[in-house]
Amino acid sequence: MDKKGQALVEFVIILPIFLLLVLGVVDLGKIMYQRTMLEGAMSDVVSLYEAGKSEEEIIQDIDLDVSLNIEESDQVVTFHLLKEIDIITPGLNLILDNPYQLDVSRSISDE
Repeated sequence: MDKKGQALVEFVIILPIFLLLVLGVVDLGKIMYQRTMLEGAMSDVVSLYEAGKSEEEIIQDIDLDVSLNIEESDQVVTFHLLKEIDIITPGLNLILDNPYQLDVSRSISDE
């Protein structure tokens, strides 16, 4: 029996599974990193809004490739930072939409 041939067949069987796992971890890590960045930027957005800046000025000041939505109701102001993240793992886009829509929101009272 040829041991080299057996090792090659095992490698060929395991390689795609290993690559899917590695790419999945990279995608999930990218999503978690971007969520952390958006949560950190959200405090800057709230501070800039309280300083009286417009949505366009806030987007320029935080310097991220995101879209900002500000909803004002009776006494509550809700901020939404939205970012699209491309999924590179084959098959993961069946579970998560591609591009994945990341939404971080915060509500404050408008006194």
